[in-house]
Amino acid sequence: MTDSLERGREHFRRRRWSAACEDLAAADAAGELAVEDLERLAAAAYLTGQHAESSDAWARAHQACIQSGDLARAVRSAFWLWFGHVNSGEWAHAGGWSERGRAILADADLDCVEQGYMRMPEAVGTMYGGAPAEAYRVFCDVAEIAERYADIDLDTLGRLGRGQCLVYLGQRVEGVRLLDEVMISVTTGAVSPAVVGLSYCAVIETCHGILDVGRAQEWTIALTRWCDAQPDMVPYRGQCLVHRAELMQLHGDWVDAVVEAERAEEWLSRPPAHPIVGAACYQQAEVHRLRGDVDKAEEAYRHASKWGHPVQPGLALLRLAQGQVNAAGGALRAALGEAVEPGARARLLAASVEIMLAADDVTGARQAADELASMASTLDAAFVAALSAHAQGAVLLAEAEPRAAVTALRSAWATWRELDAPYEGARARAQLGLAYRMLGDEDSAVMELDAASWVFQDLGAAPDLARLDLLSGADRPDAGAGHRLTGREIEVLRHLATGSTNRVIAGELVISEKTVARHVANIFTKLGISSRAGATAYAYEHDLL
Repeated sequence: MTDSLERGREHFRRRRWSAACEDLAAADAAGELAVEDLERLAAAAYLTGQHAESSDAWARAHQACIQSGDLARAVRSAFWLWFGHVNSGEWAHAGGWSERGRAILADADLDCVEQGYMRMPEAVGTMYGGAPAEAYRVFCDVAEIAERYADIDLDTLGRLGRGQCLVYLGQRVEGVRLLDEVMISVTTGAVSPAVVGLSYCAVIETCHGILDVGRAQEWTIALTRWCDAQPDMVPYRGQCLVHRAELMQLHGDWVDAVVEAERAEEWLSRPPAHPIVGAACYQQAEVHRLRGDVDKAEEAYRHASKWGHPVQPGLALLRLAQGQVNAAGGALRAALGEAVEPGARARLLAASVEIMLAADDVTGARQAADELASMASTLDAAFVAALSAHAQGAVLLAEAEPRAAVTALRSAWATWRELDAPYEGARARAQLGLAYRMLGDEDSAVMELDAASWVFQDLGAAPDLARLDLLSGADRPDAGAGHRLTGREIEVLRHLATGSTNRVIAGELVISEKTVARHVANIFTKLGISSRAGATAYAYEHDLL
């Protein structure tokens, strides 16, 4: 027992969670663990995804503290049991443990830092129950207790909650400032891993909610590094993959985005499955829709809905691409009637403009674009500003105001370029081409339409290419010798032609072997070949080397 215990403690200190769990469990089987070691076992089990084992260890630690009279520590165990059950979606169990912790505090009339911990269930429930102002006051109480006892975990949780509440209350600048302070705290190494992971995910989700793409990207990169430093950690890794997939899609790495989203779905589906798996399914659906893979998109949207994730505006835009304008409009109206959260509403409004214009409802499109403009002025987020400028430009075109449309669309394109969002930027340039054509400037129109065409082709955005063919009335450039190979597929083909293996190609292009295999399969399908030798011959015949 002594050897296993010492090894387990050392592994825990070095954050080798699987090894710590194994050795501490072995020590536990050989003899009764002290409370502090039961707590280590519980934390290590939680971080390796062993929810039942973690709950059992925390419950035993709680009972041992009750028997020894250490009631404050027993309450702390009750908090971590609440924390674990909440993050597993087991609300009844979570509520039971929070009530037990509060009852112990009340019966013993304890004055301790655990009073702050047991205010957290109330604060979180109130915040997500739609009363952020009331929740903010509770989080302020939590922060005051944390400061009084100099408790870094509680201080982080209190600051996180206050920041989120301020964002929900529309006080974005003050809220984001607090969230930035949280992220600085978690990078110091003094905050416990469970609180670090929760903080990363909560801050990134909040940034996505207000479409603060820059912050979301910065903290997603930091979360990725943190997860990679603890390869056997299970919680938070799936969320990390989802956020990575979202950013990859934005930056035009669509094939890699699908691979990451599929990995996220696989990871998050492991028992006990996490509801955020729906976000991973939705991310897959979005890329399939943009590439014109209708059947795959339909299936992925269904899976997202099964897990409770909203499927709009993606599904409505898919219906629009299928020519079902009325169905698309009805779905968007229903979604807008329910949407309150700013980021979600902004995306819905942008899609609504597109769908209303397709239905020749210029008045409705103008109303949606004006509401989006109002949101953009309030949120002060580059992504929302680009959505708004793009929507304004599209509506101005429909209102036969091409000169004003050029100004708006130029602004949209410049912001999309700053955000490194090639697909959205190409859509803005396609609209610019139409505006120049209305102004009689055919040279500028052709250049904008050609530029958009090249990007759509490189991304594999087949539906947008088809629409552009109809709009431009001109021949578009045809890279990949007429077979619509993307830029990344041409890179892979060039490496194939040198005889490189998938592993070597993955190393050269800094992508996974699974992604290379997907590119190779796409190349074979598009070129109508079945071997690497055929791919090599094609590359030589078409001067792609």
